[in-house]
Amino acid sequence: MSEIKAYGAQSADSGVHAMSIERRAPRPDDVAIKIDYCGVCHTDIHFAENDWGRTLYPVVPGHEIIGRVTAVGDDVSGFKVGDVVGVGCMVDSCRHCAACEDGLEQYCVEGMTGTYNGRDRHDKSVTFGGYSESVVVSERFVVRVPEKLDPAAAAPILCAGITTYSPLRHYGVKAGDKVGVVGMGGLGHMGVKFAKALGAEVTLFTRSESKVGEAKKQGADHVVVSTDAEQMAAMTGKLDFILDTVPVRHDLNPYLNALTYDGKHILVGLLDTVEPPVHAGALIGKRRILAGSLIGGMPETQEVLDFCAEHDISCDVEMLDIHNINEAYQRMKDGDVKYRFVIDMATLST
Repeated sequence: MSEIKAYGAQSADSGVHAMSIERRAPRPDDVAIKIDYCGVCHTDIHFAENDWGRTLYPVVPGHEIIGRVTAVGDDVSGFKVGDVVGVGCMVDSCRHCAACEDGLEQYCVEGMTGTYNGRDRHDKSVTFGGYSESVVVSERFVVRVPEKLDPAAAAPILCAGITTYSPLRHYGVKAGDKVGVVGMGGLGHMGVKFAKALGAEVTLFTRSESKVGEAKKQGADHVVVSTDAEQMAAMTGKLDFILDTVPVRHDLNPYLNALTYDGKHILVGLLDTVEPPVHAGALIGKRRILAGSLIGGMPETQEVLDFCAEHDISCDVEMLDIHNINEAYQRMKDGDVKYRFVIDMATLST
């Protein structure tokens, strides 16, 4: 075990502050990583403030980790000291269920082990995330970062990126498809970029007239202000696929009506109950699909990094001194970031 510097929360109302944690010595299949950058996800706030009622304190958030390998266990074959690597939202799974064998560890029947606020499957200790100097992770849950990618801008690809890429790939979005993206935040702007790179015609839905220009700059072909009833009505039956990134309750019915027959509306942001109720006739009458999607498995997480390198895609980021993390949380709550904070972990030592 080694003691390292970190930032974490001690209670729901403590805020996130400096602390010390222990990291295990590498097991035979482990990779030890010095963390250079860590993205800040809204999920970090939910766990720091116990919004979901299942935080294990103290909690060290951070599941968009980029760093360099400092040591490897005896059984590691895919990485060596000095490699630039990433760790996303999970660090283990049962590894033997059907989902794990299919490379879909995020849907592990026994439940994936989160990068933070999880339980280590070997020693039952609580996992600590990327707001820290270093991390030790099984080789299977480490990905290689292509040289072409800016490491800092690559960090959010490990959550915001894979969350939007996975459903587009799973449902076969292709050149010529008409794709709608709901929401223009950290997930939404990545969804626009991926859909465009796959050759789709992209429509961005936003509640704010002020985001029209920004959406087009990100690559959207069309922008619909969702609070404008006429604009929404004009979209009836126009889209093949909708990627819905909004994390709060909102009326899905106008978006379902924007789908053609066999259209698909995929939720990646909302984790709460759907309100108001969905009109089942809107689904049945056009054989539409309303579904959800989590992150991606490890093969697909490597795939999205390689895809980003090939298509010159990165997340729009604002670099952050970790000492300002609580102010950053408030700005995220206020929607005041374009589009993802990334912590320069060198600031942990200052």
